[in-house]
Amino acid sequence: MASSADVYGPLIFVPPFAPTLPHLSTLADRIYYFQGAFLVFHCWFLGVTSCLLYVKGNRSTALSVRCSSVALLCLTNAKMDSFSLKIQELLFLIVLLLCISSRVMLALSPDGQALVNFRTSIPGSDGVLEQWRPEDSDPCGWKGVQCDPKSKRVTSLSLPYHRLSGSISPDIGKLDQLQFLFLHDNNFYGTIPPALGNCTKLKSLFLQGNYLSGSIPDELGNLPELEHLDLSSNSLSGSIPPSLGKLNNLGSFNVSTNFLVGQIPSDGRITNFGNDSFLGNRNLCGKQISQNCNTGGPSVPGSPVSAQNQSKNGRLLISASATVGALLLVALMCFWGCFLYKRLGKNERKSLGFDVCPGASIVMFHGDLPYSSKDIIKKLEILDEEHIIGSGGFGTVYKLAMDDGNVFALKRIIKINEGFDRFFERELEILGSIKHRYLVNLRGYCNSPTSKLLIYDFLSGGSLDEVLHERSEQLDWGARLTVIMGAAKGLAYLHHDCSPRVIHRDIKSSNILLDGNFEARVSDFGLAKLLGDEESHITTIVAGTFGYLAPEYMQSGRATEKTDVYSFGVLVLEIVSGKRPTDASYIEKGFNIVGWLNYLASENRRMEIVDPLCERVQTESLDSLLSVATQCVASSPDERPTMHRVVQILESEVMTPCPSDFYDSD
Repeated sequence: MASSADVYGPLIFVPPFAPTLPHLSTLADRIYYFQGAFLVFHCWFLGVTSCLLYVKGNRSTALSVRCSSVALLCLTNAKMDSFSLKIQELLFLIVLLLCISSRVMLALSPDGQALVNFRTSIPGSDGVLEQWRPEDSDPCGWKGVQCDPKSKRVTSLSLPYHRLSGSISPDIGKLDQLQFLFLHDNNFYGTIPPALGNCTKLKSLFLQGNYLSGSIPDELGNLPELEHLDLSSNSLSGSIPPSLGKLNNLGSFNVSTNFLVGQIPSDGRITNFGNDSFLGNRNLCGKQISQNCNTGGPSVPGSPVSAQNQSKNGRLLISASATVGALLLVALMCFWGCFLYKRLGKNERKSLGFDVCPGASIVMFHGDLPYSSKDIIKKLEILDEEHIIGSGGFGTVYKLAMDDGNVFALKRIIKINEGFDRFFERELEILGSIKHRYLVNLRGYCNSPTSKLLIYDFLSGGSLDEVLHERSEQLDWGARLTVIMGAAKGLAYLHHDCSPRVIHRDIKSSNILLDGNFEARVSDFGLAKLLGDEESHITTIVAGTFGYLAPEYMQSGRATEKTDVYSFGVLVLEIVSGKRPTDASYIEKGFNIVGWLNYLASENRRMEIVDPLCERVQTESLDSLLSVATQCVASSPDERPTMHRVVQILESEVMTPCPSDFYDSD
């Protein structure tokens, strides 16, 4: 133990301006002791951290009294033998009681405690919540928190783009003075807490760009001052609650790109919002989106028992009628289909040929095709439905076989407006000039009166989507890495080496084609731009690419290189897991593939995302690959790497050894 001189050392905590105790001024050393004890107590009250040192006789014993992570210091030494033990113990008890009573004075406010509980339910973030200290008296100085200056009540919680991963705690409903809640573009999963309906002062609620599931709580209709509500780009299901029609101050409303069904409320302010507020929900109906609802006649009020019986009988009758009707309808359709096939089959086989003749012309971009326009048009004239090898959001794809055995893929794009030709040829000239090892080359196009027929190289391996999800033979780990690397190289070339640079806008497994050696090539690059921003935004969502789209693209429809990077990250996860981004196993848990990865990462279970059918998985390359994918699917575009950087990481940390010719441009 320290000597008496050392014991006095901690008295440096005593500030020079602190008062003395004049009624003990004649007791010299003993005055010093009491002065130190009480002065250190004052220091503690200002936040000084130390310990309580109790000395009896020549033996010293250290006692620590903690109050809200703050302690007290009381000093004495062997010179105090003239004081009785009772006085020392009495002093100790007084200081201890003061410490305990002051704990109530410095306790965290109820709003602060609600936010602490909110933080507890978030196991993952970028560190933004680390400085939320429970020992503070209020949360007003915390990151993302704003308070009323007088009442110290929380009025705003703003934490977008911070990779917050977890559920939204119902304790958020205890912030009854909250006016603004911005939690958008994070990785929240689970349901929207109904307790939010208790935040009756709420004016803005932004939860878009997360992985929230379940239904929209009816309680959100209890927010009379709500002006802005955005729940878009989640995995919400069920119907839009009629209670939202009571929000008379609602100025903006967005529930697009979810899995909502049923009739949109037809009363209140919701009737003022158009199609953009509901886009991407395939089973919604209502006048807002010009989609009629197939509803029965109005119900007649009655007693609960009779209404229940009528409901049951009605359901049985409807069920039986629907079954019989469905069987009759199927039989009728089969009969009618056979009739049309026999009567109109020959005409249908010539439908594509009629489209290219007369007035069709062939424009070739690469002079290495030994065919004349006449030879190609002749083959186009005999194409029919038997030559279809695929279809997508941008058109139907046909297999075009020439007499010498060479095969090409023909993509048919219908002209969408009168001004279609004015920029189409200019854009195709740019796309036709792009030639790269990991891109599907555009050889030329046929300009017909009603459509454009794009001629591409044909790849015998089919699409990556087919290989991953429709074939019994599975790619091993090495083959999957090769596919990922090829797709990354192709996309990096579009972003960084083309002039002008090309944004793909629709990266997905069906747009990654494979040759006979399973080498990947990116297809359909630049086609989204040909439809225009608005049309391509709608087409990509409707065409089934919802799971690949970056949150900011689904909200604004504006594509950048970073939206492609996000889609590439999703593609990597699809290749690793062997499951589509919106696989039913994810949706049942309330996630898509990105939300599932974030959840597994928060549980330290990322290995579980790997396809169990994939052989020869290498742990080291897997860890590096998942790290790259995680960066690519970051909520904030600014946090995503460029494709050039992605290629560098893949080459240095994933591909070992890296093929030296992986970035050749031929």
